[in-house]
Amino acid sequence: MLGASVRADVRVDWRAAVSLVGSVVKYLSVAMLAPMLVALYYGEDVGVFGVSIVLTVFFGIALERLDDDPDLGAREAFLMVSLTWLVVAVVGAVPYVLAGIGTASTLADPVNALFESMSGFTTTGATVMGQIGFERHSHALLLWRQLTQWLGGMGIVVLAVAILPELSVGGAQLMDAEAPGPGIEKLTPRIAETARILWQAYLGLTVLQFLLLYGLHLAGFAPNMGLYNAVAHPLTTMPTGGFSPAARSIEAFSAAVQWVIIPFMVVAGTNFALVWKATQGRPRVFAEDGEFRFYAGVMGVLTAVVAGLLFAGLGPGLSAIPTEVRPIPGSTERAIRHAAFQVTSIVTTTGYASMDFNTWSEPAKYLLLFGMFVGGSAGSTGGAIKVVRWLVVLKSLKRELFTTIHPEAVSPVRLGGRPVDERAIRGIYAFTLLYLVIFFVSVAVVFVDAVRIDYQLSVLEVMSAVAATLGNVGPGFGAVGPMNGYTDFAWTSKVYMVLLMWAGRLEILPVFVLLTRSYWQS
Repeated sequence: MLGASVRADVRVDWRAAVSLVGSVVKYLSVAMLAPMLVALYYGEDVGVFGVSIVLTVFFGIALERLDDDPDLGAREAFLMVSLTWLVVAVVGAVPYVLAGIGTASTLADPVNALFESMSGFTTTGATVMGQIGFERHSHALLLWRQLTQWLGGMGIVVLAVAILPELSVGGAQLMDAEAPGPGIEKLTPRIAETARILWQAYLGLTVLQFLLLYGLHLAGFAPNMGLYNAVAHPLTTMPTGGFSPAARSIEAFSAAVQWVIIPFMVVAGTNFALVWKATQGRPRVFAEDGEFRFYAGVMGVLTAVVAGLLFAGLGPGLSAIPTEVRPIPGSTERAIRHAAFQVTSIVTTTGYASMDFNTWSEPAKYLLLFGMFVGGSAGSTGGAIKVVRWLVVLKSLKRELFTTIHPEAVSPVRLGGRPVDERAIRGIYAFTLLYLVIFFVSVAVVFVDAVRIDYQLSVLEVMSAVAATLGNVGPGFGAVGPMNGYTDFAWTSKVYMVLLMWAGRLEILPVFVLLTRSYWQS
């Protein structure tokens, strides 16, 4: 009787949620066809993707059959979105494990494979492959690595809402749960149409970047930016992911390539609703939007300061850049380019590297660490805390100072000329505080675990590793710098950082809601 009573109190239809997860997983096999075609072309890892596709289809169908007619409510939406990102990362790890079997690759370890897969889908860009791994693995597997970030950028569930009729009814709840920021603006009356518009803008910008990069190659400005690389890099720029088929990231390419990638990272960190409105004949929306002005201002100030530090000689690695990747001579251009590239990459949480910023001075590195907490705009593919939250926090602090002097004054916090609901402000404070608490607790956890296995890490290295995984940034400093990776961490730390990436991509609250008793019971 007691068991029946507990079951009666449960208010979440988990079968419906898991069934819809199965629908998403089943269609993930379609995405695997792209690396399968590349595998056939190069004659590499054909069996790896053949087996992965079959396993993905059968696993998706098995989950889907748990409920023939799933009914999606608000609670089921939270569960479905959270489980989707976790299950998709597990399924996405299968090609890595299969490709790693029989080789000396680190990806043969299931924990490493899961880390790489979660890093891909959450657009984190942290890697455990190591420098040699890029040479050992096939074009097909590296393309799958790129493609996972592109799928995760705008959101797997947002894509599912756009193309799967069974999800259109509960689409608004699903998109709110997955939203990369405080919320996705509803651009049309139908939420499925809004999802399609966002993905169309995302796809269009990806294609545009491909054309520009391949055009540079054809014009002779980017000798090693061939067709494969020109396809691969837009797949991880627009989702602010940062994976590259090149072991040394964007440092391996010319200055012209780096200048082309910078504006696309800026756009990727911008609210896609603004991008869509601009294409509808309203280009002034960028100048009128307070969040975008704040976003551009933060990156502009950080770029100017970092460029000054590099130009003043406080970034000794600048002189070590190979001649072939800096065709435009002069330290001024290189200082501005690398400062603009790295600040944009870190603030938007893309995680690309135009050089090894481990060689920079401590002030420059601490500025980049600060940038890891800024993040992109709401409704963008960027991670971290997000610009709009910082803007609301600053405006509310200014309001508190004003009302301290004028206690009778009524002074609402405004964004874009409209007052922000007080509940929304409290929610932003709660999220920001929770984010910072998780960060500091996680620094302690990872540091203690490193000491346990005698892995020598500085506090800055651990702080950057936690900030990079929780904020979906990717590279950090020292052992986890842009030319290194997370291979040497204990498996327990890797699993913990997998959870950080998962929670960070889902904006923490949907994951933590599942841990409360009130969510599961009346």
